[in-house]
Amino acid sequence: MTTLPSLQQLVPKHVAIIMDGNGRWAKQRGKLRTFGHKAGAEAVRRAVAFARRNGIQSLTLFAFSSENWQRPEKEVSVLMDLFMTVLKREVKKLHENNIKLTIIGDTTRFSERLQRQIRTAEEKTAANTALTLNIAANYGGQWDIANAAKALAQKVEDKQLRSSDISTELFAQQLQLAGQPSPDLLIRTGGECRISNFILWQAAYAELYFTPVLWPDFDDQTFSQAIAEFAKRERRFGLTSEQLDSVMQTLETRVEE
Repeated sequence: MTTLPSLQQLVPKHVAIIMDGNGRWAKQRGKLRTFGHKAGAEAVRRAVAFARRNGIQSLTLFAFSSENWQRPEKEVSVLMDLFMTVLKREVKKLHENNIKLTIIGDTTRFSERLQRQIRTAEEKTAANTALTLNIAANYGGQWDIANAAKALAQKVEDKQLRSSDISTELFAQQLQLAGQPSPDLLIRTGGECRISNFILWQAAYAELYFTPVLWPDFDDQTFSQAIAEFAKRERRFGLTSEQLDSVMQTLETRVEE
C-alpha cells in the first residue's frame, strides 16, 4: 500500500547536512586545516539556531565519518578536542533552548572521557522537544545498515524473531535515527556532489541540495536558499505527477472543509 504525502511533508521536518569545506576555507586564508574546523563550529551554532527558529523537527549534522580516522593524526586529535570542548560549552545552551542532543555512530572508539561527556550531554537534554540535534560522529551509512542487520540476526538467533518477520519498517527501527522522521532534505556544502556514505538508508527519498559554499560560510541566507529550493521540488514518493496532483487536491479540499 502506497503511503501518500501530506501537506506537512511539503516542508522539511528533518534536514541533514554534510558539513564540507573546513580545510579548503582555512587554506584559502593561509591557515591550518584545524583553523577551519574551529570556524566550522560557529557555522554549526548558526545552523542549529536557524533550525530551532524555523520549526525544523530534526537536524542531523555529519561531523566525523568512520573514514576520517585516516586523516593526519594531529588533525584528528584537534577534532576530538574540539568535539569535547563544544559538548561541554554548548550543552547548557541547548538545554535552555529545549533542544535534544543525540550522537549517532560508533562512539566506542572515542576516549572514555569523551564517551562520558557524550552520555552526560544526551542525558541532560533527553526530555527536550523543540528540536532533535543529531551529531553523526564516527558514523558511516554502511556501518549503520550492517549494525542493524546484526541486531536483527541476533534476535533471530535468540528465537525472539523469525526471519520472515523482518520488514523495512522493522529494519528501520534498528537504525541510528530510529523514531525520527526520515530526512526530507540533505544538504552538502563545499561543492562536491556525493553523499559520502552518509545516512544511506534514511535518505532514500531525501531531496539533495549541493552548494559551493564552504561550511564555515554557511549562514542563514544559504540555509534559507536550500529550504526555498526544497519547497519548489515535486516529491512524488513513487507516484506519478497526475496522482500527486489528485492527492493534493483531495487534501486541500479536506483542509477547506
